Amino acid sequence: MTFITQSIRIGMSFLLGSTGETITEKSGHLNLGIPGIMCVGAAVGCLAENIYLSSVSVISPFLAVLLPIIASFIGSALMGVLYSFLTVTLRANQNVTGLALTTLGIGISKYIIDQILDMKFSQASKYFTSGFPFADKLGGFGEIFLSYGVFVYLAIAIALITSFVLNKTRIGLHLRAVGENPATADAAGVNVTLYRYLATMIGSGIAGLGGLSYIMDNLNGNWEYTVDAIGWLSIALVIFTLWKPNLAIFGSIIFGACYIASSYISGISFAQKEILKMFPYVVTIIVLVVISMRKKREHQPPAALGLPYFREER
Repeated sequence: MTFITQSIRIGMSFLLGSTGETITEKSGHLNLGIPGIMCVGAAVGCLAENIYLSSVSVISPFLAVLLPIIASFIGSALMGVLYSFLTVTLRANQNVTGLALTTLGIGISKYIIDQILDMKFSQASKYFTSGFPFADKLGGFGEIFLSYGVFVYLAIAIALITSFVLNKTRIGLHLRAVGENPATADAAGVNVTLYRYLATMIGSGIAGLGGLSYIMDNLNGNWEYTVDAIGWLSIALVIFTLWKPNLAIFGSIIFGACYIASSYISGISFAQKEILKMFPYVVTIIVLVVISMRKKREHQPPAALGLPYFREER
């Protein structure tokens, strides 16, 4: 049971990053800055937690969870605004900008964490990981479905809501139109610039929560400079689940299981453990090759993904 529950816990970090990147890519933005954005989200959330814990004598569990989440979302969303300013307003190359944003985000997170002298939020982490109090009384069902903290249920809720909005609402239709053919969407009266800004900002904010969940829900409040690895796997998960947030719920658990499998297998070398961690990337490459060969439109990325839109050339 421990392997399953841990796979789900860490999988939700992938799910948040994947959902955020899916929203961004549906607008036509290929944001390779997600790893750096998740680093910023984690660091800003930890900074907010540190400020709150050091400024009150009586800790409110509700505020100890809410304030870091809000701070993480805002900090990550601002990174999304920066990306959009560079790629939409200044028309910079999306790939180069994304990679630069990853480097910047890692640097910002290191600077922020260096300002926190005692980066051990073990007590605060308990507020994030506490499950339903009656989960223990329900045996295996309670352990598998009800023993998780806020981030697991938040990630699943965000993924389901995102899937509904993208497929069942006018906003989702407009967003997909912007990602598929921005010139046609613009001619139909859709504000392409606004949709790309908002999608990237919201997507980045959600992805940043994945970084914070990795620290608080999986590392018990202890910082490790491996958040960017979660970000790269989150981007791979987008491809693996064919840009569908609802499928990403199950895909994230598979990725989570692969990511921690080496810790549960005894008698293997360090090199073999690293090979196991490569498995999600290998599977993603296979999926990418298969969908490219089959060429089904519903399994393809947005047609305008990574391409700048110049209204003057419409």
